[in-house]
Amino acid sequence: MLTIQELRAAYSESEVLHGINLDVRPGEIVAIMGRNGMGKTTLMKTLMGIVPSQGGAIEVDGAPITGLKSHKRVAAGLAYVPQGRQIFSSMTVEENVETGLTVTGRSRVPDEIYELFPVLLEMKNRRGGNLSGGQQQQLAIARALASAPKVLLLDEPTEGIQPSIIRDMARTLRKIRDQSGLSIVVSEQVLSFALDVADRVLVLENGTFVHEAPREGIDEEKVSKFLSV
Repeated sequence: MLTIQELRAAYSESEVLHGINLDVRPGEIVAIMGRNGMGKTTLMKTLMGIVPSQGGAIEVDGAPITGLKSHKRVAAGLAYVPQGRQIFSSMTVEENVETGLTVTGRSRVPDEIYELFPVLLEMKNRRGGNLSGGQQQQLAIARALASAPKVLLLDEPTEGIQPSIIRDMARTLRKIRDQSGLSIVVSEQVLSFALDVADRVLVLENGTFVHEAPREGIDEEKVSKFLSV
């Protein structure tokens, strides 16, 4: 569903991603782990076209998207929940979610999105800036799902969120995958969340993958060493 081949990205003269390769199957949840500064956010932004790639290829469901603008990538089936959520704080919850509908031709938020996030239905007329961090994260995911994606990218979704909400988020992401067959790629530093949600875990170190394992039988101690400073 998502294919990345020899993907390179740089800031000015400094290359950050050094030939990344990754295949994500339909309905698979992949966690990309690594310490700060290892290239996780750059990878997400490069997939979305926010950071231009310096080489390589990206495909969604067999269609090449490498040279497309960000909004065209959304139309091709890629959705993105950025680090820090970046919701529209002065807009209502419902207006925030509706911004995700633009590529679908729909004018109304599908009921199934509010079924996944009932708190958003309760608060749909409340301004986004008045929500808690966990509620804003749910809102950002709902907004991404409104574009009816094939692949959902989440960048550090547990950042600044309390543990009980993190567990709920893992359950919700698995439910989304089970109901829709959506492929999900999540960048993360919290190993417990990654093991809760992912089918497969990869470790990114200095812009290249250095470890990969299925969730079953993963060497938690080895992965933890990559994550420790």
